[in-house]
Amino acid sequence: MAETWEPHDLIRAGWSQADLEWEHETESFADHLADGNAAAAREAARRTVFIARQSFDPGDPRLGTALANYALCLAHSDDRAAAGLLSEAGRVWARTGPWIEAMTAPRSARSSLFHMRMEQRHRDTYEDNWRVKWRQMAEEATRRVTGATANAMLNGVAIRAACGRWRRERPAMLNDTRKLMAAVLLLLPGV
Repeated sequence: MAETWEPHDLIRAGWSQADLEWEHETESFADHLADGNAAAAREAARRTVFIARQSFDPGDPRLGTALANYALCLAHSDDRAAAGLLSEAGRVWARTGPWIEAMTAPRSARSSLFHMRMEQRHRDTYEDNWRVKWRQMAEEATRRVTGATANAMLNGVAIRAACGRWRRERPAMLNDTRKLMAAVLLLLPGV
C-alpha cells in the first residue's frame, strides 16, 4: 500500500524528502530486480547511493545498504567496482554505532494509562531497551554485509519476500526506528 506524506508531516517528524525518496527508490530497485529488469534495478540502485551520499550522515546505515545493494547489482553485470562498493558498505555498517546512539526511541501509544505513566516515569530504561534492539539489528546487518561476496546469488522470490516483509513491518510513523528498519529489511537477501 502506497504511503502519502505532506511536507508538514515530514517537517514535524524531523524527516526530509530525501528520507522518503531513499525508501521509495530502494523499494523500486528491489521490485525491478525481483522482476528481472536489471537495467531499471541498476538505475534505481544508483539513485539510492546518490541520495544516501548527498543527504545522509556517513555512519547512516541506509548508506551501507545502498552501497551493498548497488554492489550486488553491479556484480551481476560483471562490473569491477562491485567489490570495492561492497567493502565500503561493510565499513559504513561497522561505524553505525554513533548514529544508533543518537536515535530517539519512539513514544508509542499504550493500552492503558498505567503503561503510559510507566513509560514516562522510566524513559531512560525504555530508551536503553530500544538501543539494545537497534544494536542487535545493526550487528546482524553488519555481519551480513561483511560476510557477503560480490558473486552472491540473487533470488527474485527471496527479494520479493524481503520487500513484502518491509511493507508489512515498516512502522507507520516517520521515526528513527523506521530508518534503521528500512536499512536492515531492504538489504538484499544474499547479502
